[in-house]
Amino acid sequence: MKKFDKERVLLAVAGPVIALAVAFVLSAIVLIASGKNPVEPFALMFEQAGFSDIQVLIINQASMYYIAALAVAIGFRMNLFNIGVDGQYQLAAMMAAIVGAHADLPAALQIPLLLLTAVLTGAFWSGIAGVLKVTRGVSEVVATIMLNAIATSVIGYLWLPDVFGVKIGNNNTTGEMHESGWVPGIDMGAAGEIYGLVVLAVLLGIGYWIVLNRTRFGFDLRASGASESAAAASGVNPKRMVLTAMLISGGLAGLAGLPILLGDTHTFSLNFPTGIGFLGIGIALLGRNSPVGIAFAALLWAWLDKASPELDFHGYDKEIAVIMQGLIVLSVVVSYEAVREWGLRRQQRRVGAELAAGHVLGATDNTKKEVAGR
Repeated sequence: MKKFDKERVLLAVAGPVIALAVAFVLSAIVLIASGKNPVEPFALMFEQAGFSDIQVLIINQASMYYIAALAVAIGFRMNLFNIGVDGQYQLAAMMAAIVGAHADLPAALQIPLLLLTAVLTGAFWSGIAGVLKVTRGVSEVVATIMLNAIATSVIGYLWLPDVFGVKIGNNNTTGEMHESGWVPGIDMGAAGEIYGLVVLAVLLGIGYWIVLNRTRFGFDLRASGASESAAAASGVNPKRMVLTAMLISGGLAGLAGLPILLGDTHTFSLNFPTGIGFLGIGIALLGRNSPVGIAFAALLWAWLDKASPELDFHGYDKEIAVIMQGLIVLSVVVSYEAVREWGLRRQQRRVGAELAAGHVLGATDNTKKEVAGR
């Protein structure tokens, strides 16, 4: 491996490693300040990761986190901050649940219909922010935050009994979906069942890498994110790329809730997971928008979620996992900036050394020419 490639790998790995180390240390300090053992909670959570039922829960949860983080990462690669993934995936899951409860097609048609419904709903909702940005210059951050609130109101309306809502006790639901729309899972025996759409998450990660690194569209997307003016000079339409990126990001976001919807709950209710879109932001940051990095970050986040309840039985607050997640996000921002500055300084020193070496070599050649001329 070339020296330059080694440095690139080092810089890519240094940020996440530093962020995690800092987050663990700060979490330990919080525990010490509260009079608790700073090591035992982490030991307990690591112990939980060895149980097969917890591993199944981690994989299932990570699949949703992974898809949500990919949606965020698409925006990041275009220098867009799609903070509306949460509203996009919830509204998409609800629309898929409504369609699944009212349409009863063969499984070969029903499941693709539900996937398409979720993608189109998420893309439509993010596309609103994209259109506002390219036509009116509205910040996608502001637009997507407002659309999150509107999505919550739309969901509340669709839950009304005279619209699509089905009241079960005190719980608002969309009614149970027809079995033709259920996606069978991978039976792990006593450990439980892995969602069938975990496979979809893996395929999306592969597709994400191929599109960004092996296609002209991916190059245009990355170029536009790096410099709109430079991309425009090479013939890329920046506004079209912004809108396209927002549509793709929203389409991916629409799929984030489907692993649990089609694999477990089979209805959209008040118990449906929330906040996945916001967690996807931290996961995408920690994973550096890389499909492999995001996978590890999603598994880490899911481990913190699923292993932390055990802490309640040992006198520790499970919220220590939430504190650690927040510290990871803060540490990521600081460590990445520090690593970036360190990389720039190394690059400047290397260029300076090469220029100095070139100057000495040039001076030597001139001396030889003078001697030969005499």
